[in-house]
Amino acid sequence: YRLQVGEKEIFIDLLFYNTRIHAYCCVELKTGSFEASHLGQLGLYVTAVNHQLKTEYDNPTIGLLICKDKDNIEAQYSLEAYNLPLGISQYELSKLIPKEIKSSLPSIEQIESTLEQLSENDEE
Repeated sequence: YRLQVGEKEIFIDLLFYNTRIHAYCCVELKTGSFEASHLGQLGLYVTAVNHQLKTEYDNPTIGLLICKDKDNIEAQYSLEAYNLPLGISQYELSKLIPKEIKSSLPSIEQIESTLEQLSENDEE
C-alpha cells in the first residue's frame, strides 16, 4: 500500500482493516532474521496510517512484523522501546508450501549446489 510521507513515498507490504475491532493492521514481511531497525520502519508505517487513514471512529493501527526468525530477548527489548501496538512473529517456510507441490521443488542442497556451480563459472 502506497502512502506519501513528506517528500517520500512509502510502501507497506500489506495493509488490512479489521472490521470487528475497527482498526487498520500494517504487516511488514522480512525474508531474513529480525533486526531492531525493522521496528522503526514498521513504526513509521503505523504512525502514517494513524495520521492519514484512521478516522475518529477507528482504534489505533496495529503493526505486525513477520520475519524468518527472531531472538525472543532481542525482540522483547526492542518492543519495550515503543508505545505503539506492535508485534513480531516468525514463519517456517516449509510449513507454507502445499504438500502437492513440495515434491516438485528443488531441495536446499540442490539450490546451493547450483549456486556454487554458477559462482565457479563466473570466476573462470
